Formats: sequence, structure tokens, C-alpha cells
Amino acid sequence: MVAAGYCMYGSSCTLVLSTGAGVNGFTLDPSLGEFILTHPNIKIPKKGKIYSVNEGNAKNWDRPTATYVEKCKFPEDGSSPKSLRYIGSMVADVHRTLLYGGIFLYPADKKSPNGKLRVLYEVFPMSFLMEQAGGQSFTGKERALDLVPTKLHERSPIFLGSYDDVEEIKALYAAAEGEQE
Repeated sequence: MVAAGYCMYGSSCTLVLSTGAGVNGFTLDPSLGEFILTHPNIKIPKKGKIYSVNEGNAKNWDRPTATYVEKCKFPEDGSSPKSLRYIGSMVADVHRTLLYGGIFLYPADKKSPNGKLRVLYEVFPMSFLMEQAGGQSFTGKERALDLVPTKLHERSPIFLGSYDDVEEIKALYAAAEGEQE
């Protein structure tokens, strides 16, 4: 990937874009008809306090995902739990994660063993933006941007967000893989 971005329309029109040298956020100034740089050089916090996942699918998750979400809600070290924030729009959920830190999860499950989000036009662009901002992306097996898709609409699970938060779920998947060997 050489570039990725998204546009959100609401009370303001926001454009977030990377051409491979960091991430910048722009806001449309309707009086000028131009986008103004309002969020230069966006950097995701190293660790966040928010997790974003559709918990309605929890009964179908694999053990690493279920364990991770349980740790978000009930930290073993006695620290404050993470807050759940889930809108159901990947762009909106990832945008919040990018600005405030945390993790966005759309795992594989029993109903969708290959995940639901499409690699070429959902997983790759958001993973590129997240990595350009200092975060990580992971499929449950590998770095998301290392996937080699073989179909146009190929799907994949995705975990992306703050570096330390993604490290935690990567460790759970590595431990589960070690138990299977």
C-alpha cells in the first residue's frame, strides 16, 4: 500500500489520509469548499482505555479473543477496566481508536471463520493508517499488511489499535498456538 484514507460526514466532514509518511486529518471548510489540515501528524497513544467489539457475537469467539475481552472488563492487576465503545461502523470505530487509543476487534468466529471484513478495502486501508500512526494490526495469525489475498472480496479477522493493546492479544494467540502443538 502506498496510501489510504477515509472520509466521515456528520456535524463536520472529516478526511483522514496517509501517503506513507504519517497520518493527517482534515476538516472541510464549507465556506471555502476546501479541506483544512486540523489534525497534523496523528499518533495513536501507545496504550488505550477503550476496546471496540460487537459483544453480541461473544458466544462464537475463539478462546484468545474471549480471554482478551474478559481481561479488558476485569483486569487481573486490579487496574481500571477498559471502556467498551462500539458503533458498528468500522470507519467511526477505527477513527475513535486512532485518536484516543485502544483496540478495534473484528475477530473470526464460529459463524464466520474467515472473519467478516474484506481485506483489500477494509482491513488493508485501516491497517495502513493504524501502522502509519504508530499502532499495529493483526489477523490472529500475522500482521494484517502481510496478507497476500487471492480473491477480490477475501475476508479476514482484524485486531488493530494501540501498540501495547495489540501486543496483548498477539500474546494470547501465540500462547493458544503453543498449546495446540
